[in-house]
Amino acid sequence: MLNEPLISFILSSQDSLIYRPPGLLPQHQQSHNQVMDSQVLRQPHHHASPSLPPTNSTRAPVITPNVPISSSFSGYSNCTNSSGDSTVTPSTDRSVNSTNRWQRGQESASHNSTSNAISSNPQLDVLLQTRCQRREQAPPANQSGQHSLHRSQPQENTKSQPMKGNTPVYSKSDVKQTPHYSSSSLFSSGPQRAGESVITSRSLNPLPRSSPSKHEKFILQPPLTFIFCSLSSRGTRIKEKFKESYLLPAFSVKPIMTTEEPLPREKLNPPTPSIYLESKRDAFSPVLLQFCTDPKNPVTVIRGLAGSLRLTDLGLFSTKSLVEANADQAVEVRTQVQQPADENWDPSGKGQTWPCESSRSHTTIAKYAQYQASSFQESLQVKVSCCVCLDSTRDQKPLGKIIKFGTNIDLSDPKRWKPQLQELQKLPAFMRVSSNGNMLSHVGHTILGMNTVQLYMKVPGSRTPGHQENNNFCSVNINIGPGDCEWFSVHENYWQAISDFCEKHGVDYLTGSWWPVLEDLYNANIPVYRFIQRPGDLVWINAGTVHWVQAVGWCNNIAWNVGPLHAYQYQLALERFEWNEVKKVKSIVPMIHVSWNVARTLKITDPDTYKMLKHCLLQSMKHIQILRDQLVADGMKISYQSRVKDEPAYYCNECDLEVFDLLFVTSESSSRKTYVVHCEDCARQRSPSLNSVVVLEQYRMEELMNIYDSFSLVRNKKKSSKIFPYAF
Repeated sequence: MLNEPLISFILSSQDSLIYRPPGLLPQHQQSHNQVMDSQVLRQPHHHASPSLPPTNSTRAPVITPNVPISSSFSGYSNCTNSSGDSTVTPSTDRSVNSTNRWQRGQESASHNSTSNAISSNPQLDVLLQTRCQRREQAPPANQSGQHSLHRSQPQENTKSQPMKGNTPVYSKSDVKQTPHYSSSSLFSSGPQRAGESVITSRSLNPLPRSSPSKHEKFILQPPLTFIFCSLSSRGTRIKEKFKESYLLPAFSVKPIMTTEEPLPREKLNPPTPSIYLESKRDAFSPVLLQFCTDPKNPVTVIRGLAGSLRLTDLGLFSTKSLVEANADQAVEVRTQVQQPADENWDPSGKGQTWPCESSRSHTTIAKYAQYQASSFQESLQVKVSCCVCLDSTRDQKPLGKIIKFGTNIDLSDPKRWKPQLQELQKLPAFMRVSSNGNMLSHVGHTILGMNTVQLYMKVPGSRTPGHQENNNFCSVNINIGPGDCEWFSVHENYWQAISDFCEKHGVDYLTGSWWPVLEDLYNANIPVYRFIQRPGDLVWINAGTVHWVQAVGWCNNIAWNVGPLHAYQYQLALERFEWNEVKKVKSIVPMIHVSWNVARTLKITDPDTYKMLKHCLLQSMKHIQILRDQLVADGMKISYQSRVKDEPAYYCNECDLEVFDLLFVTSESSSRKTYVVHCEDCARQRSPSLNSVVVLEQYRMEELMNIYDSFSLVRNKKKSSKIFPYAF
């Protein structure tokens, strides 16, 4: 349970929504900004891939096929080690809808975690009074321990610039150099439960603060219209009022992929990039990292990994070992219909379709192990007859048998699963669950299945429907065996086309459950990588890759996400973060929170990554300053509440969007008084004048400016340190 002071902190850090209510701008500037057509266009950028420099390795791993290797990822050197283990209990599922999202991390940040009850806080009770009562009892906003930054006043006749060509025009903002301020520890580094949004009992009194030294003006010219230009939403028209994007099209590092001419059949089934490792030196070669993270390679199969790294104890993840270790561990069960991997028939069996139906239930490892073993025994004893009456079933596909798939088994507890987790430390640094170069290690709290390990127990036909990983992060999947798995994957460049197919078939691309019809993809000129993952093989899913998986035999798999700190990964993560805001879908990874953590703790050597991250920080400060000025102009009191160690990022209780820095807190009436965090939009929907709403500020602007000014590009003398950021 969070303490009340922590809730205050949460309420002041979650204002980063896309849609802006009318109160964001002065009333005289709102009349012409209620509705705006925004054409989100793709801005391609040619990103050259320099040749690979020689390494100290005496030999390189065998790579097939001969795919060009790109070095378009950032280097960095660690400044602070901010990862650690913690025990986290999975949260209750939000929904039991059969089409619910299957991505890892969804279940760890449940909606219920944002409304936990806490004890009453007298200081919050005082703040949560009517506007008139607050004005009678509280001093003016500029006297409540806050030091407002000097800003130029916006002109009333200012208008947003129109879109020119394919390049969005952003409102001008000028941030002059500021001196360094002493700032306390702003961001947490320890693991924590994800998604908490309720205040806990901690004093709401503002911390003592020394007077700021003289500094130049922080000039921000607020635009009258916020333009949200996501690179991932190319060709989409949306009639809403947006704020500026955290990305600039000019900084894009995506590879240019033209698909105008029809591809021959052989190119629609390209060979899957594969690497055969023969020794430990091959596994730790920089070439492996470069090959896996190349934007041109959507997926990489690494064969011989267990032998080369001497992963002799992968048997610790076998069904027998799992039962011996923790037989009562919870297992989510998906009940499915068994059918061929390249087919997906509708319930009537009359035609193939995209929706992939399943129902959800729960059991334990011990009970599912019994089912898995009995299913295997039945396959050895029963011979299925193939006698089918052709005249009665010619136009109808006979339905397969019902199977059960054990998924999302949490292995995050370091005490219960210590031997298993220690075995995974033998992997190269960029593949590990936690490493200094992994953005997910800088979230500051646990996201189950993303920065922790999850297990999957399968019988033949068990399906993981099509999806992209949460926030387009990379993923690692190891087949424990003894059976195989069949994979299908598509490059990130085609996700929008697949999303259109989902919409056509009445299933939501982001939150639904779907299984692509291969002929539909081939007819749309979309190449599909198809391959078999054998026991001991590691599959690396690159950033943004669309993929779906079916078990061929009886097997177990372990998987987790990683976020290599290079430009391609960071760009795709921010794109999906913004697209989720447009679609009102929760981003499991709080990207603004992570960006500030990375800027504070790591040194970046890659110019592309540095430019993207720097621009994101600037836009974050800009959004905060504009909103803060408007709240002060409306007479709202802003109470400062600093963050504490291991405090997680927070999400709006209603819309599940990340709220950063400025939190809007309300009191919920129940048997005991609770305090809930909202974003500005949802707070204004409850109360347009923000009566009975407390605005909490977690970071002073000077502190953010200090981090922004201190964040600079590090230029290494050695070229290899730039190209290969991970220390092996």
